[in-house]
Amino acid sequence: MNERRSRFGPLPLVFLLLPGLAPAATYNFVGTASQETGGTLYTEHHRIEGNCQEGVFRPGTHQVEYRKPGQPEAFASKQMSYDPSPIRPSFTFRQPTFNEVVEVRYPRPETLVVDWQKPGDGREQFTVSLTPDLVVDSGFDNFVRRHWQQVTKGESVNFRFLAPTRGEHYAFVLEPVTHSGVKADHTVQIRPTGMVLRFLVDPIILGYTDSGALSDYLGLTNIRKNADENYTAHIRYTVKTSPDCELTP
Repeated sequence: MNERRSRFGPLPLVFLLLPGLAPAATYNFVGTASQETGGTLYTEHHRIEGNCQEGVFRPGTHQVEYRKPGQPEAFASKQMSYDPSPIRPSFTFRQPTFNEVVEVRYPRPETLVVDWQKPGDGREQFTVSLTPDLVVDSGFDNFVRRHWQQVTKGESVNFRFLAPTRGEHYAFVLEPVTHSGVKADHTVQIRPTGMVLRFLVDPIILGYTDSGALSDYLGLTNIRKNADENYTAHIRYTVKTSPDCELTP
């Protein structure tokens, strides 16, 4: 009998015989955020724990630490769980410098709740109805990979995207684009399709490798410049540890 192996050696026979048991996998990558004027604003340190199902990585939990250059301690953090859906994680985002916390949870299958501790002071809560095509926060990355065949064929995909601090979701489209500032194997953008929002919100440009790894993010970030506005930055990603399976179907 041929012995199946992982990156770390032979897989014990029990793991091959137990039905429904998917091998654990970890995906680590680091993003470096900068602006056109040069210099690093901050770095993002991502760790996704999941498993390999039918040869494709399925995310489970996702931890992110945001660090200033030369500082080992995080100035902001995000914890996510993809149990609700790979494209609709529950999450808690903390930015202590501004006393801000954003939390998204799913008390019922058809509903999400946003709890927002606003910068400085004040609190708001929103209850939002779900739609099948709703994408939340970092779920956009899994949404792109879910539609990888369409992405690589140059096709467009419509979806809705949550604006948590507005307590609403809006119509967006994922579509191919060419951008001089992003040198990637595949470049796409996500932009609003509503006439009014198109004039208010700039597209987000995304770059991906042939294997489906995010390589570039160009647009508005979740990190605050001050109490009233967030940074717009180009984040370039480097993979540190890949799962022992494919990122795309």
